[in-house]
Amino acid sequence: MIWTKNRGRRQTPGVTVDLGPLVDHHCHGLVVDDLDRAGFEALMNEAARPSPLGTTLFDSMLGLAIRRHCAPVLDLEPLATADAYLARRTALGCTEVNRRMVVASGIEQFLVDTGLTPEIVCTPDQLAGLAGGTSREVVRLERVAEEVLAAGTSDFPGEVRQRLEVSRAVGAKSIAAYRVGLALPATKPTPAQLDKALAGVRPARIVNMTVSAWLAHTAIELGMPLQFHVGYGDSDLDLLECDPLRLTHFLRATEERGVPVLLLHNYPYHRNAAYLAQVFDHVFMDLGLAVHNSGAASAAIVRETLELVPFGKLLFSSDAYGLAELYLLAAVLFRHGLGGALADLVSSGDMTDADASYVAGLVSRENARRVYRL
Repeated sequence: MIWTKNRGRRQTPGVTVDLGPLVDHHCHGLVVDDLDRAGFEALMNEAARPSPLGTTLFDSMLGLAIRRHCAPVLDLEPLATADAYLARRTALGCTEVNRRMVVASGIEQFLVDTGLTPEIVCTPDQLAGLAGGTSREVVRLERVAEEVLAAGTSDFPGEVRQRLEVSRAVGAKSIAAYRVGLALPATKPTPAQLDKALAGVRPARIVNMTVSAWLAHTAIELGMPLQFHVGYGDSDLDLLECDPLRLTHFLRATEERGVPVLLLHNYPYHRNAAYLAQVFDHVFMDLGLAVHNSGAASAAIVRETLELVPFGKLLFSSDAYGLAELYLLAAVLFRHGLGGALADLVSSGDMTDADASYVAGLVSRENARRVYRL
């Protein structure tokens, strides 16, 4: 694979740290249709659309990273122009581009959030099949709740619990950050509080703190590893309400159950997330979409996270959605950032080669396998 030669290692004089194959514990499906330039740029980052007052989304660290790391996978020179890149992408076709990028990422297992626009992206099995890997589902709580309400039921809590219990998902995800913020209450809402809240929600889009809190507490009760979107996202969220420190009361109240809580993305609150992973037994974190969006600057984010996070609490994820390039970039840049940090620790005498290999394996694969019981 390409990553074992050029992209999987970061060189420090006399030191090489290979992260090996990856388990991507949070990602999404890919668009399987060919894209014009507008369609491609619309999927590049969390912006609702390229700004008519700006230039192009290729004029960013992400754009540079696509030109630097993805162009060679399409048989172009590194840093080929955006026009040349998009022309070559069109000539190869979306199917071939998707296959090349996912294979080159070196990801062997995909834990896929199936709750985001499943009607326009490929299935988990189709995604994993591009690279001969495997996939498992992560169920989105708010989508389950909205489906139950839309179907009509006299027993909302019973129906939601039943759907979660019979699902084959390895975990659940809350998008409370997008809907109500992360200041979830420490105690589960009572049946009376839930009934009152449901009377005022729109089935198509649940925006209610009581309902989001009930869903999160229910997932924990069922023993489902629970992911939270944290920090950076699109303009639909209020970033000030997405600091993971706002989850402190919820985390303190749920710690005794021993069910993993996974903080996704976290930028610009990655240091806060690392603190929470250190002080709460059941808290884990990743850097998700922060890595590919920050491009060559992402190594600094990885190093800042390593200041506090226990090595057994950090996972790899891409949060790739739509574009296969995001899978490749997440893997390449994470390998560069973590591999470089570990190599520097070995070179400075603060870590042995064996330590570095052990930590690389934990973060790349073993932490996810342990948390989700893969």
